[in-house]
Amino acid sequence: MSQYKTPLRYPGGKQRLWPFVDEILIANGLAGADYVEPFAGGAGVAMELLLRGRVRRVHLNDSCIGVYSFWHSLLNEPERFCAAVSRASLNVDKWRRQQDIFRNRHTADRFDVGFAMFYLNRCNRSGILNGGVIGGLDQTGEWKIDARFPRNELISRMEAIAARKGDIKIRNWDAERFINQYVPRLPERTLVYCDPPYFRKADRLYPNHYKPEDHQRIAVVIQRAISQHWIVSYDSCNEIQAFYRGRKSFQYLLQYNAAKAYKGSELFIFSNQTRVPSRSSLPAIDMALSASAF
Repeated sequence: MSQYKTPLRYPGGKQRLWPFVDEILIANGLAGADYVEPFAGGAGVAMELLLRGRVRRVHLNDSCIGVYSFWHSLLNEPERFCAAVSRASLNVDKWRRQQDIFRNRHTADRFDVGFAMFYLNRCNRSGILNGGVIGGLDQTGEWKIDARFPRNELISRMEAIAARKGDIKIRNWDAERFINQYVPRLPERTLVYCDPPYFRKADRLYPNHYKPEDHQRIAVVIQRAISQHWIVSYDSCNEIQAFYRGRKSFQYLLQYNAAKAYKGSELFIFSNQTRVPSRSSLPAIDMALSASAF
């Protein structure tokens, strides 16, 4: 089992890049500052930075009610959530039950929705909520439904996060509202990391995804509304480069395992005032990273 802090698996998860974000904090005098993720998802980088003592407080937001319900339930009812993980039955019948709850996530009980999201995230292929159960419905695959559900390790991660719940703020707002209304109230010594849904193929990976015009609009919002240091990561394509034309940026390779392994080019973009550390100081940037290896 890996050393990662987040309990969630996420397509394109960026937690292996936390040392690079840490270097950005240091280079810009932001060590021990506040840290923000308007598109939190698995909050991989946020949890690494917080639990390693690199930032003092994290502010998370996700417009997906399932993702929000997971974080809300874990932070507010950690003992109940860990107990549910401990006794969870891992079979196709229970998987179907969790699938039904998630399908009705806008009306079901919040705790149940949060647990269903977690269950499907750990039991589905590559953590994709509509990706199908690991091993198939007949469970004849090489890997079975429990392949990514190491209870004790996951409970340990959750307990460590819950112990810092006073330093974790969570919202279920639209990202545009969060950036316009919440982020401006935060201290000047804040780093905002925006990791929006991918421009291409996002509909296969996330419950909530953007249309091209949504990507363009959020690019405008990020560049106009955030006065603090900010960074953005995306799948690299001409459209995204055009939306952030004139900004400092660089590309790196990332390997995904979503149904099948493939490599893609990712793009990091920086606000004008943000100093960019040398990539040579971080070998992880140039590595092929596996999004489902945790």
